[in-house]
Amino acid sequence: MAEHGPEDAIDILVTGGAGQVGLELARVAWPERVRLHLPTRDQLDLGNADAVRALFAATPFKAVINSGAWTAVDKAETEVAAAFAANAMGPAVLAEVTRAANIPLIQVSTDYVFDGTAEADYAESDPVAPLSVYGASKLAGEVAVRTGNLRSVVLRTAWVLSPHRANFLKTMLRLAADRPALRVVEDQTGCPTSAKDIAEALATITLKMIADPTAPTGVYHFVNAGATSWAGLAREIFVLSAAGGGPSAEVEGIMTADYPTPARRPANSRLSTFKITRDYGITPRPWKDAVADIVAELHEETTR
Repeated sequence: MAEHGPEDAIDILVTGGAGQVGLELARVAWPERVRLHLPTRDQLDLGNADAVRALFAATPFKAVINSGAWTAVDKAETEVAAAFAANAMGPAVLAEVTRAANIPLIQVSTDYVFDGTAEADYAESDPVAPLSVYGASKLAGEVAVRTGNLRSVVLRTAWVLSPHRANFLKTMLRLAADRPALRVVEDQTGCPTSAKDIAEALATITLKMIADPTAPTGVYHFVNAGATSWAGLAREIFVLSAAGGGPSAEVEGIMTADYPTPARRPANSRLSTFKITRDYGITPRPWKDAVADIVAELHEETTR
């Protein structure tokens, strides 16, 4: 990005810059005037309202994207206060300061706000009923954002994948390097989604909200198009990996009951993206295309 003076810069605060979505937000081809601020958790404690207010007093931000979160789903079951501090109180503080500054706040949320019992893809207006502490803490963050700053968008996504950090795709490839066969859950369905594509959607929404004070607000869903099971996703990953000479394994589909975890997961995590296409012109690409790009990037990294 080119250097610009403070008088013409578009300063955007991105929290969670070291996460999958945050790292991809840093790689987005933003307009030249945009300056991203990506403080680490050590540099900015969202639970410290005074620190957040001081940061806002020093920099005239035009928008905030909160992509940071407590994402240790099973650990949240026993560390409830820490999960709510990050996922509910942090967004509440951001809602307060962004409302005072009269700037938009874009909050990243999750499919875990649903209980997964619906038979169709979830729409934004469907009833929420989280099964886990993590889901409940993210829902509390949604409420804080929506009530604390009316110029806000909550973007729910699911099954996030990227070449960065820890995620299901990277775990499968790591395990396949040592094991000829893997047992993977077959009775949970969802929409595998590229962190890069989420970042592009967030950029589109953020720039629109900065330019147009009447831009649509509220809750939106963004996932890549199509759906599969965790086992189906694993099989596709291994087909792509094997084609590039990478690790592969046979996948045995199992039931959720065969792989108990501390936190309950929704059986159906499919999200409808009709609304975001209608209001923001964002049309997600197929999940298989997104996964192919990630596998290719990881293969390129390992063969350099």
